[in-house]
Amino acid sequence: MLNPSWIEISESALRHNIRFLKKWIGASATFSSVIKGNAYGHGIETFVPLAEKCGLRHFSVFSADEAERALICRTKKKSEIMIMGAIDDEDLEWAIENGISFYVFDLDRLEAARQAAVKAGSPARIHIELETGMNRTGLREAEVDRAVVMLKSHPESFIVEGICTHYAGAESIGNYFRIKNQIRIFDELSTRMEGEGIEARRKHTACSAAALNYPDTIMDMVRFGIAQYGFWPTQETRMHYFIQHSPESNHRTTQLLKPVMSWKSRIMAIQDVAAGEFIGYGMTYQATRKQKIASVPVGYFHGFARNLSNLGHVLVKGRRALVVGTVAMNMMMIDVTDIPGIQKGDEVVIIGKQKRMNISVASFSDMTRNLNYEVLVSLSCDIPRVVVA
Repeated sequence: MLNPSWIEISESALRHNIRFLKKWIGASATFSSVIKGNAYGHGIETFVPLAEKCGLRHFSVFSADEAERALICRTKKKSEIMIMGAIDDEDLEWAIENGISFYVFDLDRLEAARQAAVKAGSPARIHIELETGMNRTGLREAEVDRAVVMLKSHPESFIVEGICTHYAGAESIGNYFRIKNQIRIFDELSTRMEGEGIEARRKHTACSAAALNYPDTIMDMVRFGIAQYGFWPTQETRMHYFIQHSPESNHRTTQLLKPVMSWKSRIMAIQDVAAGEFIGYGMTYQATRKQKIASVPVGYFHGFARNLSNLGHVLVKGRRALVVGTVAMNMMMIDVTDIPGIQKGDEVVIIGKQKRMNISVASFSDMTRNLNYEVLVSLSCDIPRVVVA
């Protein structure tokens, strides 16, 4: 392999997660696979065909460029693509011509969609986003009636694929009353639109956290991001689920979500370092004894954070090896003194399992004080992603 490291994407883990999440939301709700942020670091071009192989047919992206990537790499023509965020008005015609749906979150976007539909000679497939308390994007209550008038005045220009919103922190119980208020506002505004004859194909409001913590948000579709990749949105969400559902099941002994990703490399060099010598840039680590130091061709360019210097661990031969010295742009050093039989070319697991040991993404996030999401999306797009069983 030409690259110094690679990311393995487990088909069996993904299938496991999809089965669990589909069972949770029920057969009538559509599973939308959220692939923004390069499929949460898993690689859009690798992940989309695999997700289709596992039965998924709806994909949510943030922006038009991500939609284009998904469009190119999808293997099923019936797979739907939905843009939840950024698309320039001049690209709306392209989206319409390619059957890509997109969020409409203000009246200007609605008018731009109408004009693009006229030019394309086909209706725009839109999702009306309602502002319910996130205070980010979405039609406010005062704008809903004007949007209804425009939709009813130009029925040939629109297919209302969805009415939707997004919750402001459904992963934390601290936001309970705010989320409940958002649910109430969404119900009121969407009911008003329906009363005016605006029938959407799907109502959808739930992300991973909302679906797991607030089952009444599941509705017609769930936009699953972090959970499909094998991660709970937060430990709080995980504990809430187990507390609510463990008494009547075997969930306490079952791994409900399995990480889909593993990140691996190989040892590129080994050196013996005398006691008292410094290792790597500067003087952040000094050998306290004669030590065997292995170099691994992974650094902060690839997504292994510099603040894991002298703190992070990797796995070699099924044992944990401490990162010593300052993590460089393309390389880090690890202490393999007490690991027998080390050789150049030995596999190094940066994220994932090796024998009985495991290094999780959560261990990275705990040490760097970043969220799982941040760690995943920081992984360089240059690292090849390969599908494994």
